[in-house]
Amino acid sequence: MSAARDLSIPAVIQATRPDTELATFAAGCFWSVELVFQRKDGVLQTQVGYTGGSKAEPTYKEVCAGSTGHAEAVRMEFVPKDIPYSTLLTAFWNKHNPTQGDRQGNDRGSQYRSAIFYHTEDQRKQAEASKLKVQEDYESPITTEILPAGTFYPAEAYHQRYLEKGGQCASKGCEDNIRCYG
Repeated sequence: MSAARDLSIPAVIQATRPDTELATFAAGCFWSVELVFQRKDGVLQTQVGYTGGSKAEPTYKEVCAGSTGHAEAVRMEFVPKDIPYSTLLTAFWNKHNPTQGDRQGNDRGSQYRSAIFYHTEDQRKQAEASKLKVQEDYESPITTEILPAGTFYPAEAYHQRYLEKGGQCASKGCEDNIRCYG
């Protein structure tokens, strides 16, 4: 007998209009990464979840145990004419240290790795070019993976918009410092 699907897990976001695209990034704890992108004009919606691993429908506990191969990631729908993919890449690189491998700050484990999951060939090309450019700013090699976007599993509902629900500003253009806590 298999366990019933957790009904508190939201459906995977999709592009809702013909003029939008999807983007997916992993840069450590997904709470703060999501807030960075929530604040960007041209980003219509965000969703935190798990991708890049092998286990179907993983739970947060399983991902944190390191047995799924998934990264904590943020998937978003954006309007390229309002916020080009290159601007999203800049926000991604500025959000974290891409040389730390399987960690960000005090968060350790493969679920915290740096990765760009591209949805189009153009996104792949832009990601590769931006990685080469950003590498010029670091002595250590950038460990960011650039991979095709695969199946995205939304995280449990309590993780969605977590820092916003905790009182942090998610308004477009907000530049308040982001405080991550668990």
